[in-house]
Amino acid sequence: MIDKSQYNESKPLHMHNLQFDIAAERLALEPWIIEKIKYPRREFCVRFPLRFDDDHTELLSGYRVQHNTLRGPAKGGIRYHPNVDLDEVRALAGWMTWKCAVVNIPYGGAKGGVTCDPSKMSQREIERMTRRYIWEISPIIGPDSDIPAPDVNTNPQVMAWIVDTYSVFKGYTCPSVVTGKPIEIGGSLGRLEATSRGCVYTLREAAKLLNIDLSRSTAVIQGYGNVGYHAAKLLEELGVKILAVSSSKGGIYNKKGLDSAKVYEHRKKTGAVSDYPGADNITNAELLELPCDVLVPSALEGQITRKNADKIKTRVIVEGANGPTSPFADDILYDKGIFVIPDILANAGGVTVSYFEWVQNVQKLFWKEDDVNKNLDEIMTRAFHEVYEIYKKEKVNMRTAAYMLAISRVAAAKRLRGIFP
Repeated sequence: MIDKSQYNESKPLHMHNLQFDIAAERLALEPWIIEKIKYPRREFCVRFPLRFDDDHTELLSGYRVQHNTLRGPAKGGIRYHPNVDLDEVRALAGWMTWKCAVVNIPYGGAKGGVTCDPSKMSQREIERMTRRYIWEISPIIGPDSDIPAPDVNTNPQVMAWIVDTYSVFKGYTCPSVVTGKPIEIGGSLGRLEATSRGCVYTLREAAKLLNIDLSRSTAVIQGYGNVGYHAAKLLEELGVKILAVSSSKGGIYNKKGLDSAKVYEHRKKTGAVSDYPGADNITNAELLELPCDVLVPSALEGQITRKNADKIKTRVIVEGANGPTSPFADDILYDKGIFVIPDILANAGGVTVSYFEWVQNVQKLFWKEDDVNKNLDEIMTRAFHEVYEIYKKEKVNMRTAAYMLAISRVAAAKRLRGIFP
């Protein structure tokens, strides 16, 4: 029996390890396989100087963790944030391993990041930082080894700088080194909305099983960046009323509903969703506790904990963010009858279309957007029902079911590949 008291709810790596332990315990795997696949395969830490626009220089810390490569190249985003540290990157890399395994694409997990505050940096500073960071980690990344992508505070432009820097390092143009890049240099149609679209596809399947009419439903969205905004837009297309959204500086609420596009324009102009005309300002904590049919946490990890889980008033949680809900909160939500579509399933649309992008780059053959979305729908729908079958059969929550499916696939790969020499 797992002693949960040894896990700190505020630490993402502790939560990743606990989620793994809960599922692995039910699978009765060989101890050596558990040890092999639970922890990262490789960790790369770098320190590099950055010259700022005012001509002062600082040393920054960067990380790239390759958690697992048993089923294919490592895959995972790069984030720029003040809270980035090695343990957070370890957790995020692990979540990528399980995410790729849940949707059954041939990747392992990785993650990277730089400890910085991009909101206080100019575009030129971010470009210089990106290029130096990539130069530092270039020996361990590549189209057949480790393929970065956008994450918190990175975007297609950052990916374009990575393509250019890595191509200089290799001596030839190599667009397949990253995914989530601009269309003009090999990006895929449909990639920008893919994470949000995957969330909506899984929600659609859950709604059928739970007898929820989405055209008469309400939603609350925490985080209004790429994932949150496109989720709101896609939900509106299904007739869902968006009651509240938030960014890092706070949220807004209107019981009559919000116009997602107009709110996004307001955020682009002001840097926040707060003070949007016709809506009430609320805190992120208040937003999570609003009554609604669908709650979409799309910000950072550690948002729903044992402290606030009992105050959540929704029917379905669709995790657009990585690690937003702790295992302690999972128990409370499960007892309350709240259906949680976990991160490693719900937001796997992004890495799935990243896989499509990589395939297109390698084959030098590009797909129509309808084909991208159709293939994404097929994969997300299949994965949802595979997880749901385990959820029903094993009488566990959806997160544990997803982990059981993912871990069993990675464990099978290790068992088949064996030990060298």
